[in-house]
Parts: sequence; structure tokens; C-alpha cells
Amino acid sequence: MSIRDRVLGKPLATSEERGEQIGVAAGIPIFGLDALTSAAYGPEAALSLLIPLGMLGTTYILPIITSILILLVIVFFSYRQTIAAYPNGGGSYTVASENLGEGAGLLAAAALMIDYILTAAVGISAGVTALTSAVPSLQPHTLAFCLLILAILAVVNLRGVKDTGAAFILPTFLFIGTLLILIGVGAYKTFAAGGHPVPVEAMPPALPQTVKFLGLWLLLKAFSSGCAAMTGVEAVSNGVMAFGEPRAKKAQVTLTVIIAILIVLLYGTAWLSKHYGIMAMNPDATGYQSLLSLLVTAVFGRGWFYFLTMGSVLLALALSANTAFADFPRLTRAIAMQDYLPHVFILRGRRLLFSHGVYALTVFTAIILILFGGVTDRLIPLYAIGAFLAFTLSQAGMVVHWNKQEAHQGRAWHMFVNGIGAVATGITTCIVLASKFMSGAWVTALLIPCLILLMHSIKRHYSRVHNEMREMTPLNLSNLEQPLVVIPMAGWNKISEKALRFGLLLSKEIKVVHVHSEDESHGIEEEWEQRVLVPIREQGMTDPELVTIPSNFRFIISPLMDYILALEEEHPGRKVAVLLPELVVKHWWENALHNQRVQLLKLLLLVRGSQRIVVVNIPWYL
Repeated sequence: MSIRDRVLGKPLATSEERGEQIGVAAGIPIFGLDALTSAAYGPEAALSLLIPLGMLGTTYILPIITSILILLVIVFFSYRQTIAAYPNGGGSYTVASENLGEGAGLLAAAALMIDYILTAAVGISAGVTALTSAVPSLQPHTLAFCLLILAILAVVNLRGVKDTGAAFILPTFLFIGTLLILIGVGAYKTFAAGGHPVPVEAMPPALPQTVKFLGLWLLLKAFSSGCAAMTGVEAVSNGVMAFGEPRAKKAQVTLTVIIAILIVLLYGTAWLSKHYGIMAMNPDATGYQSLLSLLVTAVFGRGWFYFLTMGSVLLALALSANTAFADFPRLTRAIAMQDYLPHVFILRGRRLLFSHGVYALTVFTAIILILFGGVTDRLIPLYAIGAFLAFTLSQAGMVVHWNKQEAHQGRAWHMFVNGIGAVATGITTCIVLASKFMSGAWVTALLIPCLILLMHSIKRHYSRVHNEMREMTPLNLSNLEQPLVVIPMAGWNKISEKALRFGLLLSKEIKVVHVHSEDESHGIEEEWEQRVLVPIREQGMTDPELVTIPSNFRFIISPLMDYILALEEEHPGRKVAVLLPELVVKHWWENALHNQRVQLLKLLLLVRGSQRIVVVNIPWYL
């Protein structure tokens, strides 16, 4: 077995696709880890904006999280209906395109692509933050750990959906289990202490209060940051096709389990924070610890359970980026099917997944992590806008979908549920955009129209190609004529001989072009007569013409290009076949030992040439 097969798995036949389908247990880590792990940074994102209130900020966290959970439940019921209506996958792009038109579909597509890239970056970054909270000495290496985890995730996902689910089940349920134990034990201690538990270890003092009361603007900013906890909810509806039959039922059960657990984790974390009086720390401060790190320390101390919990948080947060890896390739494929992205995203790889989507997500996520140094709080302001915009478009599209259906029992209720979802998420989108705009949300707001313009340009290109290549007439056999053959030749050798032999098969009119530099002691004229013309004349064949172009400045490519383009212009009705003798080395690194003039000439001919110039490679294998 090759190293590639060991790392990425053996290639799968198309007939093995059914074996790659998953059930509810595997669906939770694959499509739900992003949503579930938001419990590790969602409440902290809201609390960090309340730091100016000092300890007073902890009294507001429960109302903020409760309002977010109400919105989460609305979105949950809306997406259950979307799954039922689109059992073959009903992501925001599909729903918006079919029901609201092309413009809305592209808006959803751009928002979702940005959201998935940020989902991967924030998940990995938050996981490494959990690690550096437990081991502060590793903080200077944050970015290196982020990129390492990204590389591991990419490799695991390239093995296919089934292997990915199997790899992530244990970390996911370990994360859920440790947090449920934390919440359960913390709640027990709180009630046992009459609502005022004492932390096992002393907590860092909260920063002094600089704001006397919570204003509306600060409240909206805290709410919008906490809404980061809702990203990833759409993942199940977008990945319905990954489930085994009955697809829609299994997807709905998976979504229900994910949302139920998420509600417990979010509310439990916020509840403990309030009753233990734990405030978020400034992430730029020395000795920074995440909110979860402080909660576990307060409830259990820094014993073995602390390191088990923080280890599970690290693993789960880092792997939560997998939700993006699961859905981003499916999204790009759906967009590419409509000619708005390169068609390479349609192709399935060796493990029956759309591997080019994985490559693209890996590259873009790495760029984001490098630009922001792998720090979660620098990424959060860009986050959630794309998700909520996609939520809004999807739910509005579902209202139109139900309205198009024939009147049946329950249609009005379906429209009402999706309508409430559209209004709620639409208002939230405006709040998130307004409150985060100056903090970095303007970047996302700017990228979305740029992406839409890019997709339109790709669509125009494919439309032009389709119109130009479409041929509805029978094969045209008129004006067939042998091409003019041009063979660039640096000297007479075996590869030159191979090119000339092939040229003689193509045409009787061959022009061998040699660019002679003053640095050369002699050209190929001395060998031309004896080595080339004598054998050709003995066979009664037409002599090829030797064209020598002097180059006083030692340029090779430019004189060749000028000659070929001039020849094409002189013969407007003829094809010009350029045969390029090329050395093919056994090892890739040996390419550095040879000049790459042939590659450059080939590129220039393809870029500057026309339909009448044909480029033919003549390889010589070492």
C-alpha cells in the first residue's frame, strides 16, 4: 500500500457511495460540532463586551443568552421544515435561488462561503485558545498550532465522510460529557450553597467598573457577539444527502439532538458564570484564561478533571472547523453546477468527496489565520453576519416555497413558522451588522458584493465559452490543408530528430527555426546538410527549410514568437503547427537543472496565439 493510500485512504468506486452514508451518531460530530462548541466561546464573546461594567456585567449575561436561545429555537423549527421540504439538501443557496431568484441566491452563496471560512478559522483559533489558557507558556506559538490543526483537519476530511465521522465521534461526546458534568456539578454546588457557591480556587479579580449602567448600544453589541453561538445551525439542512435513508428523518433527528444539547450548554455556562460571579478576562492581558477555563477551575479546581475538560474543549473546538469542511465543498459544488464557480468544484475525488472544495477552504482558512494571528477575539467581529444573512434568505425563500404549493392542511402554519424565522433573523442581521461594523464587520460587508461580482464574471465566462463552442452543424470538411509546421531547434540531437520525424508526417512544408546568439560558437548549419537534408533527399521527400534568426542581445523567446506570429499573418488561411521538443525528467526536482524555455514559449503561444496556431508537445523521456 502506498503512503498516499495509507494517509488518505484507498480510492472508492462510485458504487461504494452508499457505504459512505452516515447515521445520526456520526451526523452529530460532522454537522453539529460547530454549533455545539459555540458554547465554549459564545457566552464569553458576549461577556467580554460587558467588561466595562465590572462584576455588574455577570447579571446581564442570562437575559442576553436567553434572548439568543429564543432566536435559536425559532431558527430550529424553521430548518426542520426546510429539511422536510428539501430532502435532497436545502441549503440557503438552493432555497434562495429557487424561490427568490438568482440575485438572492448569489447573496446567500457569498454570505455562506465567507461564513464557512470564518467558521473554520474561529473554531481552530478557539481550540488553540483553550490550549494556551491551560498552558500559558504556549501562547507565543498560537499561530503555529492553528496551522498544524488545520493541516490535520484537511487530511482527515480528504479520507471521506464516513472516516471523518468515526474520527470525531469520541472527541465530540467527550466534550459534551465533560461540559454536562461541569454544569451538573456546578448547579448542585450552587443550590447546596444557597445560590452563592464559593470557587474551589481564587478567581482573577474583575477589571474595575468604568461604565455605570448598561446602555442600549452596549446591550446590542453584547447580543450580536453572543449570536456567534448560532453559527453552524444550517449545516444539517445543507448536508442532508450525506445521511442514509430515510434521509430527511435522520437529518431532522440529528438537528433536534444538536439544538437540545446546545441549549443546555449555552444556558448552563451563562448560569454558572452569573452565580459564581466569574467575568470574562481581557484576551490581550497577561495570563489570560478563557471563561470555560475559569468555570472549570471554580467548580473542580486545577485537578485531573480540569485538564480532561480543557483537553476535550481543545479537541472539540479545533475539530469544530469540520462542519465547514463538511458543507463548504457541497456548497461550492452547488454553485459551480450553475456556472458561478469554476467547474473543478464539481469533480469528486478519490474518496467520493468534492476534494477541491476542501483544498480551497484549507487555503482561505490559512490566510485568515495568518492575517489575524490566530486570535479568536480578532475574528469574532467578522463572524455571524454571513450566517444570519443566509438564515434570513433561506427562511424568506421557504415562505415563498410554501406559498407556491397547492393549498393543503398546515400550509399556513409552515408559512408562519418560516416567516417568523425570516423576520427574527433579519432583525438580528441588522443588529449584528450595525453593532460590529466598525469593529471589523465592514470587511465582511465589503467582501460579499465583491464575491457576487466575481461569481457573475465567472458565469459570463462560461456563457461565452458555451455559446462559442456550441456547434449544431455536421462536421465541416471544406478547406482542409496541411498545416505549416514550425519546429524551434536549439541544436541537432535525438529529441530534435524525434520532432522533425513527426513534422514530416504532418506536412510537406516545414520550417526549422534556430535562434543564433553571438555567444554560440556555431549554429546548426554545419550539421544540417549532412544530418538532415541528405537522408531526406535519399527518400525523395521535400526539404524542410532552415530559418536562422540572429539574436544580438541573446534573446530566444521573443524572436521565436515574432517569427511565428508573422508567419501566421502571412498565411491567413493556413494552420500553423508549432512542434515543441521537450525533455521530460524522471524526478520533479530535476526540472530545476534544465531551462524552462519550452514551457514559457508554450504559455506565450497559448496566450498570444489565435485559433490557427496549434501547439504540439514532442516529449523525450529520460
